[in-house]
Amino acid sequence: HLSGTTTLLLLLSLQTIYLFSGALFIQVSLGWDLYVSTVVLLVVTALYTIAGGLTAVIYTDALQTVIMVAGAFALMFIAFAKVGWYEGLLEQYGKAVPAITVPNTTCHLPRPDAFHIFRDPVTGDLPWPGLLFGLTVLATWVWCTDQVIVQRSLSAKNLSHAKGGSVLGGYLKILPMFFVVMPGMISRALYPDEVGCVDPDECLRICKAAVGCSNIAYPKLVVELMPVGMRGLMIAVMMAALMSSLTSIFNSSSTLFTMDIWQRIRRQASEMELMVVGRVFVLLLVVLSILWIPVIQSANSGQLFDYIQAITSFLAPPVTAVFLMAIFWGRMNEQGAFWGLIVGLVIGVTLMVLQFAYGTPSCGEKDLRPDLLKDVHYLYFALILLALTGLVITVVSLCTAPIPNQHLVRLTWWTRHSKEQRVDLEDPWAAPPAAEESNPAGSDSQLEQETPSCWRRVGMWLCGLSETPGPKLSSAEKQALEKKLTSIEEGHIWKNVCNINAIILLTVNVFLWGYFA
Repeated sequence: HLSGTTTLLLLLSLQTIYLFSGALFIQVSLGWDLYVSTVVLLVVTALYTIAGGLTAVIYTDALQTVIMVAGAFALMFIAFAKVGWYEGLLEQYGKAVPAITVPNTTCHLPRPDAFHIFRDPVTGDLPWPGLLFGLTVLATWVWCTDQVIVQRSLSAKNLSHAKGGSVLGGYLKILPMFFVVMPGMISRALYPDEVGCVDPDECLRICKAAVGCSNIAYPKLVVELMPVGMRGLMIAVMMAALMSSLTSIFNSSSTLFTMDIWQRIRRQASEMELMVVGRVFVLLLVVLSILWIPVIQSANSGQLFDYIQAITSFLAPPVTAVFLMAIFWGRMNEQGAFWGLIVGLVIGVTLMVLQFAYGTPSCGEKDLRPDLLKDVHYLYFALILLALTGLVITVVSLCTAPIPNQHLVRLTWWTRHSKEQRVDLEDPWAAPPAAEESNPAGSDSQLEQETPSCWRRVGMWLCGLSETPGPKLSSAEKQALEKKLTSIEEGHIWKNVCNINAIILLTVNVFLWGYFA
């Protein structure tokens, strides 16, 4: 549950990023005020997330993915044609210097290593050891424990469907290099005065952020290059992408809150109560997101990508450490996981608060941050935090009693195919069995039998809830359903299809890393 709470903190941070970037895109494209754009984006997104739940989120995500890829593909070709294709980008990017600069500084000059993935381990903005190993820590959190991904994997019909979805996501992950990163660089080459501005007063005038305007690179490209009809398509594409991310986080955050926090406060809460609480929590997220926007505008030199990775580096490594050690080391126990997460979370949150408190200096300003913030890259910090958490977990686990093997069947990598009967640990937070089965004439049954009022019916409809009770399953039926849902057996054909595609995907990625190294 502490792991869920940590993940919830991460989702809250990432949600505000998506919200801010969506509002920024509307502001650049349509000229609306940033906060008006935020409210519009939130209202539309929250409405269909609250009404539709996970089903609506998954279906809209699938549809929006097609629109996003088509629109980004069109913009990529238009942008490359404008700049003179890849050779033209190589030439023009190095000359993309704004007209107004800060005297006696070099921050207006494009980085000489901009076209290389592997950068200096000390002076690089993304040092290569951090990129290889630090980002691996963050990626493990995303793909293995992030509720946004896990919730979709758990909704798959079987393991092959879940693996296929992850492989497809991996293929799609290749595209941003050509659909997003390079068009952003083209935007800097074509509009250096706006996208590459460094003077704080000039940046404030252009994008309302003194630390830089790189965040407007992509929407600037859309507004300037796309023809009128295509521009509308791209606005729809960007809104689809951002709303897709927001709905995912809204739904996942509400699930984490209801299952890991609310259910511990109200141990006998009905399913209907949990669903209503989850919907109300989404509304609370909306308010928190709006209040956090000013912090994002000035964080990490105004670069949303760096902000996302920094936040994740502060909070995700403890979760990654617990996940990996729990899967591969059966000796780890609850006490080790608890204290590992506590220590990791305290250190990560402390550094995150310091990062926001000191802020990022604008071009030409003296950097007054402590050496820990100034000299230790956030990707290196992710590795340090992972090691510290792992050390705490190991020491505490070895100093306390192990979990009996009968409770670990099919819960570790080494026992995943075991046919033995697992004895589940008792949950101290669980409601007594008698309380769940008794109360046939209780309040819930009375509410189901009463004719609901008009306002109640409207509220239930908005929340996607039904007054009709679900089918009652016998104990044997519940066990059979659980066995089917938790099975990791795969059909031979689809298992091979997923594995072959995973190897192809890995080969393509290794080639691209090597080519751009």
